[in-house]
Amino acid sequence: MINYTFYLLSFLTIYAALRVILARNPVISVLHLILTFFCLTAHYILLNAQFVAMVNIIVYASAIMVLFLFVIMFLNLNTEVEFTKAKGLRVAGFIAGGMLLLVLVASIKVTAISPVLSNNNLQIGLVSNLGKVLFGEFLFPFEASSILFLSAMTGAVLLAKKN
Repeated sequence: MINYTFYLLSFLTIYAALRVILARNPVISVLHLILTFFCLTAHYILLNAQFVAMVNIIVYASAIMVLFLFVIMFLNLNTEVEFTKAKGLRVAGFIAGGMLLLVLVASIKVTAISPVLSNNNLQIGLVSNLGKVLFGEFLFPFEASSILFLSAMTGAVLLAKKN
């Protein structure tokens, strides 16, 4: 059952990613990018990485995509305003994409496929294990970074404040 779900999600992810590239309307392209992020989140859940899945939903699929949509709608791009791409730029894009595809195929050919999940590491992506490591072994760096972020936020507010 997991194999069929994986293949369905993979097909949907590739389809949505291609629609991001090939869509002429920028709003449709952003909506397909949101679908791509949701499919990747489902892949993370299949890999038993719940924390990464929730961060992907919260940060990318919601906050960043709202910002993208806001900028696209703020720019109000019309067909009269849009510029036409030069043919040399398209050729360079196809060459770069072909080289990336060649590197991907070569890396898949060299890599030995082995089962990722075994009995030893089934609990590796859970939030409870991340919390144990974060508040146990890495407590001091975690608290130091929180104090650093707090001081940076306070400094930004003081710099932005008018006299």
